[in-house]
Amino acid sequence: MALTQALHALLQGLAERPACVVEVESTQGSVPRERGAWMAVFDSGPPLGTIGGGRLEWDAVREARARLSAFAGTGAQIGAGVAAEPSMRFALGPSLGQCCGGVVHLRFTCAGPQDRAALARRLAPARTPVALFGAGHVGHALARVLAPLPFELTWIDSRDGVFPADAEAGGVHCEHSEPVHAAVPGLAPGSRVLIMSFSHAEDLDVVAACLARQRAHGDLPFVGLIGSRTKWATFSRRLEARGFGPRELAHVTCPIGLPGIAGKEPEVIAVSVAAQLLATLPPQSGR
Repeated sequence: MALTQALHALLQGLAERPACVVEVESTQGSVPRERGAWMAVFDSGPPLGTIGGGRLEWDAVREARARLSAFAGTGAQIGAGVAAEPSMRFALGPSLGQCCGGVVHLRFTCAGPQDRAALARRLAPARTPVALFGAGHVGHALARVLAPLPFELTWIDSRDGVFPADAEAGGVHCEHSEPVHAAVPGLAPGSRVLIMSFSHAEDLDVVAACLARQRAHGDLPFVGLIGSRTKWATFSRRLEARGFGPRELAHVTCPIGLPGIAGKEPEVIAVSVAAQLLATLPPQSGR
């Protein structure tokens, strides 16, 4: 279950019964999940989210349910602004049957309906902005692949009626822009840009607008263009004629996708490009 789905399910579940939220507070050495990973445990049913699985998660679920039971036995109101007890230390060695060898400190927080707003703020996943230019076959496949990943997607096209009816309900911001490259100045700083419109002329204008913004602000870490090396050779000559130098052109990645993945089906390209975007993110350091 994607983190956004897990958080939504947790907030809905808290309206009816309490839960214990288990968070990775800190780690040492080799561990299955990073600081900030979490799961929510109710008195029954599978947990929402994950802190890594295996014996560690099994013991954490048991501890969480013991804490929920203790609160229920005392009749006390749980939550109090999602205050947490001191963390517990778990060594991932022979005693847990996990050979990672690291140490995980888990924080347990019992929460009730009054804590939903505080948990929504605390557990909301960090997202990196992505601007996707083009709503063709690959664009649609990419939007589906990116949905559960830690990205905030803005989907841009110059045509009307090309976005799925449920796209915005899934958290995607759909934007009609005519001309399409006029959307570039308004992109969020730090956006990863993917260019795959229906027209090579539009693609060229979007690339040029991205390079102009990069020249002025240097805040687009990744600019990717779908196409072949031949397409990029043609684009390079035209962009040089517009005044962009070799160092600026080197900022554009074309073709896009991980080397070694040769399939050209939209879904294969989408997975390859999504993996390439994930590689641009800094190491996870918590929310």
